[in-house]
Amino acid sequence: MSTDPFPTDRIRSAVFLDRDGVINQNRNDYVRSTEQLDIFPSALPALAQLAQSEHAIVIITNQSAIGRGLVSAETVTKINHYLIKRIRAAGGRIDGIYHCPHTPDAACECRKPRPGMLLQAASELKLELIRSWLIGDSLTDLQAAIAAGVRPILVASGRGQETYRQLESARLGHTPFLPDLPAIVEHVLASDGGCHLNAQPLHCTT
Repeated sequence: MSTDPFPTDRIRSAVFLDRDGVINQNRNDYVRSTEQLDIFPSALPALAQLAQSEHAIVIITNQSAIGRGLVSAETVTKINHYLIKRIRAAGGRIDGIYHCPHTPDAACECRKPRPGMLLQAASELKLELIRSWLIGDSLTDLQAAIAAGVRPILVASGRGQETYRQLESARLGHTPFLPDLPAIVEHVLASDGGCHLNAQPLHCTT
C-alpha cells in the first residue's frame, strides 16, 4: 500500500466519519481500551472501497470520557492508532483523526455539534468543506456538519435508528438515512462519479 503523501498544494473534498456507532460499536460506558473496540465487520471493506476515491478520509470523534476522568488522552490516542492499523491492514486509509476530550459543559469550540474539529481539519488538510460529507449516527454529528457547511448522512448503525426518529423535529428531515457504511460509501461515490486516486497520507492530531 502506497504511503506517498497527497500533494499539499491541492484542495480536495473529504468524507468525515464519526467513530463510535459508525466504524465501531457504541458502548454506554465508553470505549476504554483496544480490547473494547468492536469494529463493525462491514466497515473495513467499505473504508477500503472509499480509499480508492480522491476524498480525504477523516475521523471526527467526541471523547468526553477523557474530560470525565474515565480514560486518559494517551489511551484514546492508542485506541485511535490501533483502529487506523486495522483499517490499513484491510486496505483502507485514514488521512486524519481528531478528537474532542471535553465534557458538554466545557463550552469548547471542538465538541460536536460545534464545527471546530471539521474547521481544524479543513485548515490543516486543505479540504473544501462544501463538497465534503459527514457520516454520523447522532444529531450532534449532523448539526456539526451543517454548521461547517458539510453534507450530512445518517447511518442506521449505532444510535442511528433513534436519531432518525428525531430528524423532523430537529429540522433535519432532508438528511439521507442509509443502513450501513457500505451503502453510504456507494451513495457518496455515485454522487461524485466515483473518481479514484491511490494517494494514502496519514495525519493525526491529539
